[in-house]
This record gives sequence, structure tokens and C-alpha cells, in this order.
Amino acid sequence: MSATGVSKVRTAALSVASNTTLILLKIVAGVVTGSVAILTEAVHSTIDLIASLVAFLSVRKADAPADESHPYGHEKLENLSAAAEGLLILVGAAIIVYESVHRLIVGAHVHSLGFGIVVISISAVTNLVVSTVLARRARHTRSAALEGDAAHLRTDAATSVAVLIGLVAVQITGDRWLDPAVALAVAAAIVVSGVRILTRSSRVLVDEALPPEELEAIRETVIGFGSSRGVAGFHQLRARRAGARRHIDLHVQFRAGTSLEDAHHLAHELQDAIAERLEDADVLIHLEPEDRVRPGTELPGGESRPGPDARSRAMTRRPRPRGLSGD
Repeated sequence: MSATGVSKVRTAALSVASNTTLILLKIVAGVVTGSVAILTEAVHSTIDLIASLVAFLSVRKADAPADESHPYGHEKLENLSAAAEGLLILVGAAIIVYESVHRLIVGAHVHSLGFGIVVISISAVTNLVVSTVLARRARHTRSAALEGDAAHLRTDAATSVAVLIGLVAVQITGDRWLDPAVALAVAAAIVVSGVRILTRSSRVLVDEALPPEELEAIRETVIGFGSSRGVAGFHQLRARRAGARRHIDLHVQFRAGTSLEDAHHLAHELQDAIAERLEDADVLIHLEPEDRVRPGTELPGGESRPGPDARSRAMTRRPRPRGLSGD
């Protein structure tokens, strides 16, 4: 496993450990106080634990190299994990709504609030710290699974604060209906978070194109590279994301007289240029002759063909492992 993969696994394991500890604390506090809001927080943390376990398993598998059964790699497992987290969040919200409405109808009995307030305070601080660690690592590794887990824990921290406010309000006013009412408000916040995570991950699973700014960065790289390197034009640019990796393919036309060896060498250099602009990109270039240029896709004129130095380099340079159509 790569160093990045090890880092992601360790971060995911931190989330599993923190959620396990918080579940035990919240169950004890819920039983002692009789607070439905605290019990729903225990349910929420249980769902967080399941989501963290899914994220932990997905980041371990997603870092595995491509194989015969999965020639494009396993990165989408992270996006699948994030989608599963979104669904689990919505299931947790449904449980909270059911229990809260039931308590509002039959009445709520809350006592020993001091202990509950302490536990929920610990939960809010813990989830805030852990979610910050996960979010930082997700940005560094571009991990969809860790990003979803971080968002999940941020929501849990926010709901813990809401529950804390409700418990304090019950203790001050004596109005026990505030406890299930706050739990309903918590459920609403959870639904919003779940829908957001599910939507974001689903876009990747259905191969939505990269954002416009990234597609424009690819176009700028090709134009900047090819205007004086024998590239006549390009078209059929397609790009998608799987986990942290971007998959990009395009057709590039080379000027008449360019040898196959020269075109092959230049295409590898163009792949490297795109990969430097968009980190962790897998680039596939289909080589075409100049007469395949489509109107409106021409590049500014330049040398009709690369010089002999380029041809000699092409004969000695070992190609990078990224794909070329025809390799």
C-alpha cells in the first residue's frame, strides 16, 4: 500500500475509534437521563460508526492497484462509500423522527440532566476535532470517503450542540417537550447533510464530467503545449473522476509529416504536462493525422514536424505507463 493509502487508513481508523467510544458514553447517558435527544445522538453515532467502518474498508481497497477484473482501478469504492454514508445518515434521521414524535405524543421523562450535558459536551468537542483531522487529510489525499466521513462527523458535532442547548433549556424551564422537539430539529439538519453527501458522491458514480475550470485547464495545457510542437488540433475531450483520480481521454491531431515515433513521444510529453496541471490524472491520447482536424478545433500554426533531436529522444526514452491509443 502506498504512503497516501496508509495515511488514509490510519485517519479512517481514528474515526472508528472515536465513534465507538462516543456510542458507549451516549448510551449510558441516555439510560441515566431518559433523554430521547441523547438516545438519538447515540443512534446517530452508531450510524457514524457504520459509516466510518465503510470508509475504513473502502480506503484500504481503493488504494489497491488495477487488476484483471478492475482494469481502471478501485478508486470508485471511495465514492460508493460516501454514497453509503449519505444513505445511512438518512436512515438515522428517520429513526430520530419516529422516536421524537412518539415521545411528543406519549410524553417525555427527563432527569439527571447534569451527566447528560457533560457527555454531550464531550461528544461535540470530540467530533469537531476528529472531523477537522479527517477534512484536512481528505483535502491532502483527495479522498471522497474521508471527505464524506468528515462531513458526517461535522453534522454530528452540530447536532450535539443542538441537543446540549435543548438539555440546558429543559433544565432551566422544566418543559420536557423541548427534548423531543430539539431531536426533531436535529433530524432535519441530518437530512440536509445526508442529501448533500449522497448527491455529491452519486455525480461521480454516474461519471459526471470534471468541473468546467478543470476542463478549461486541460484545454489550456494542450493549446500551450501544441502550438509550437507539431500539434494541429484536438477534440473529443472527455474527463471524469473516480475517487481521487481523474481519467482523461482526447483525440490529438499531428501535422502532416510527423512520424509515428515523434507523435508517440510528443503525446507522452503532453500527458505529463496535463498530469502536472491536474494532479493524479490518468491521461489517454488517441493519435490522429492532421486531416482529422475538425473545423473550429485547429491550433495555431507552428512547425510542420518536430526536429531530429525529438526523433532521437523518442528512440531512447522509455514511455511512461499512462495510456496511448495504439501503445
